[in-house]
Formats: sequence, C-alpha cells, structure tokens
Amino acid sequence: MLSLWRRQMGSKACRLMSTSTPSGGFPPPRLFDYATVTSSLNVGDAIEAVEDAFGALARGGVDVPLPMHIGIEESAVAGPGDCHIKGGYVSGTPTFTVKLACVSFYKNAERGLPPGSGIFIVVNAVTGAPLGVFQENRFMTDLRTGAAGAVAMKHCSIPSQDNVGFIGCGAIAKNMARAAAAIRPYKGLAYALDEDMAITFAEEMQAELGMPFTVITSAKELCQKSDVIFTQTPGSSTVLQKEWLNQSDKINGVTIISSGSDQPTKNEIPADLLASSKYISDLTKQTARVGELRSAIRAGLMTESDVYAELGEVVNGDKPGREGNEIIIVDLTGTGAQDAAIGQVAWDKLSQL
Repeated sequence: MLSLWRRQMGSKACRLMSTSTPSGGFPPPRLFDYATVTSSLNVGDAIEAVEDAFGALARGGVDVPLPMHIGIEESAVAGPGDCHIKGGYVSGTPTFTVKLACVSFYKNAERGLPPGSGIFIVVNAVTGAPLGVFQENRFMTDLRTGAAGAVAMKHCSIPSQDNVGFIGCGAIAKNMARAAAAIRPYKGLAYALDEDMAITFAEEMQAELGMPFTVITSAKELCQKSDVIFTQTPGSSTVLQKEWLNQSDKINGVTIISSGSDQPTKNEIPADLLASSKYISDLTKQTARVGELRSAIRAGLMTESDVYAELGEVVNGDKPGREGNEIIIVDLTGTGAQDAAIGQVAWDKLSQL
C-alpha cells in the first residue's frame, strides 16, 4: 500500500512539474563538474575581466558585501573546518555570482580527500534565476587570485623589475607565476619550507612557461635577490622581514604582492614593513578585517587612512603605481568583484559546451 501511494504521489508530482514549469518556474541550473571546469578555464581567461572588475570596484560600480565566515568546530560529528561565502555584482554585467568555499578540513586526509572544496553559483541578473553551478573546489578561486596578482604586477611594477620571487610554491603560486608571465617575461626564484615542493614548482613552471626558475634555500636570500615578491602561504606567522629587502641595492624598489592573508588568523607581512611601505589594498574595508592591514592596525602602526590606494584606483589611473625606489605592498584578500568576474567568464565559456 505504501509503495503504491509513493508511486501515485510521484506521478502527481511529475504532472505538477510538467504543467507548472513552462509558465511559472525556472529551468534547473546547469551543473559543471570539476573535470569540466579545470579542463576549460585557465588564468589567462580571467586577467582582463578581473582588471575591469577592480576598476569598476574603485568607481563604486560593484556591489560587494563583506565575506561571511562559518567556523565548524571539531566534534564527534563535524569539523574542524571553515566556510567562506563571498559574492558580488559588477554593474552592467548580465550575471552575478555567489561563492561558497570550504577550507581547512584537515581531517579529510584520513578519508583520502583534499582539505578544501567549493562551488560558484552564477545567477541571471535579469531574472534572479541560477544559471550554473560550478564545482570548482578552489580552482576558479585560485584563477581569479592569480589574475589579481597579474593586475598588481602590471600596475605596481615596471619592466626592469625582472627578478620575480615566489614564497610558497603551491597551487596559488603556480597561477601567480602563469599570470605574471602573461604580463612580461621574468626570471623566477622559488622558496618553500618544503624544498621538494619548491623544486617541483620550479621545474614545472620552467617547462611550462619557457623561463628560468631557480630554487632558493632561504626566504632571506630570495628577498635579497628579488624585485617582485609573491607571497602565498597558509600560515599565521610572517614570511619575510623588512631588513631582508636591501632596498638601497634596488634602484627600482621592491614590489610585494601578498595573497596569503584572507582571514583574521593569517599574516605574512610584518607590521613595521607594512607601515613603511606604499600600501595598496584590494578592498580596504576587507583588508582591515582579514588582510595584512589588520595586523598593522592592531599593532597601532597604521589606520585605514594610511592606505595609499585601492588597486582599482591605480588601474583607473587615479593614483600612480610605482614612482621610484620604494617598497610597494599589494594586499590581495580576494574580493567578491573578482568572483563575479571569473563567474561571468566561466558562464560565457562553459555555457557554450
């Protein structure tokens, strides 16, 4: 009797769906799995869109709320882990994006799973209906982060700064290296606490990009030899020191592009170095809460008024980037504007499949 009732109800639901969907419902969103996403997109796809998004953000043309954070405390049935929710809408574009990123689920290793996962939901900005769900597991996040690094390098360094160092040699570093190569050729330097990871990174990037990469045995030596330094580490302690930069030896100064700090527990750049630099944020209201700026404010060495510019202001030409022998720090915490930009790119490209 119960199974008959279920069949009858299922049949009724199908009839209701078939009669109501054409007139009052939306078609289901398309699902793009991880293999499709990773085989269809690369960091080069994102650079122009992310650059435009930063410009729009500085002009007030992006609705981007502060990130939402859900902490999953460890218990017998959950965690530990963290969930971040970001999103945004770039004015004049046909879609907006909401992203859910889960990170630091370290016990997944016991299950043979990675510690992070995530989806992008791209929504029709005319109707409000979800168009696509992208199972990206941080791949699209890493692409838009790399694209932001390229934008920072383009506008905050000059061509003669051709020794480019990478502190931290994981997935984000690879996208930073690829994105930087889209701006100009350079000589790469690599350092990681795990030397094998640095060696693998250097070998892969040299083969892929056709540019020389050298493994350096200490962060101090890398800083002394680099004109542009990308930092992308997951830890909570600083990865370089002000005195390592040897600024007087570099006639064109030093540009540091930091992307490791995206929550209050992380910190890559010392507060005294931040305070003595030309500090550029991706979004000041966000870097003051979860970026490098937070640590300098907490130390009493900076306030939000000490921020030289947001990156979009430099992109738009409202403020100059490099002006001489100076230390520039670009603090990339990752904005909803970038997520909206890569979401639009992904939908434009993958919806044609």
